[in-house]
Amino acid sequence: MNKYLVVTTGAVAFSLASVAAAADAVSPTPFSGLYVGASGGYDIQSNDNGSVLQFDRTGAGKFNDPVLTAGGANAFAPGFCHGRAQGPTFGSPGCENDRNRGSYYGRVGFNKQYGHLVLGVVGEFGKTGIKDYTSGYSITPASYVFERGVNYEGMAALRGGLAFDTTMFYAVGGVGYADIRHRFFTTNTANAFSDNGNARKAGFIAGVGLEKFLTRHVTFGVEYSYHDYKDKNYRVLVSQGTALATNPFVLAPSSTTVIRRSDDNFRWNSLRATVGYHF
Repeated sequence: MNKYLVVTTGAVAFSLASVAAAADAVSPTPFSGLYVGASGGYDIQSNDNGSVLQFDRTGAGKFNDPVLTAGGANAFAPGFCHGRAQGPTFGSPGCENDRNRGSYYGRVGFNKQYGHLVLGVVGEFGKTGIKDYTSGYSITPASYVFERGVNYEGMAALRGGLAFDTTMFYAVGGVGYADIRHRFFTTNTANAFSDNGNARKAGFIAGVGLEKFLTRHVTFGVEYSYHDYKDKNYRVLVSQGTALATNPFVLAPSSTTVIRRSDDNFRWNSLRATVGYHF
């Protein structure tokens, strides 16, 4: 009889332990607390059709001046493209599209769950490989290419969501901070060119996502986010160099020309997978 009592008592104790473990594994507020994570995916830029180069020939900073030859012809008559010029001549061999690339970020955050409602903060830091171009062609012939990319990007944001058991649907929005890398390329070897380098810009980031616990501590998810920065201060100064005095960039009313791109918005969309560890 004692033998059966021991076996029965052991079975009950094992069952109670299993129930307790299961209850511990599925907390009533699983999203509450500190977490760290990482994300990776692909970034796609918004369409910047119509982007051109603009010129300041008077030093007034208005960038609405034409660049004219000594005979009065438009030196940029061949036109512009919203991509990277592949050679000095418009249309041959063509204009490369903006480069959409992968991205990778690390993050840390804190949530507080109230029933189905989850509120929190999140910080993120990482890099995207996207590159945005605008090009112009002169009648020389020559091409002039403005490139911008991202050395790094950070974010501080609020996050709010609705949780159902171990799954949460959420929205996120906050302030972004990006170190935007600028570069200038030209096939013009006569004039001299100088620029004002990189720029650190504040912007905003907003998105939506889904996150689900795979184990007691580990989550997996997908997230879409939109990134928007006002990037309008990059300039290229053109001076005479070895060009003749009749060069369109140095003719009166000024001995120099300042060039900028017309599109001062650097925007892109991100679609990423996320993984997190909740403490």
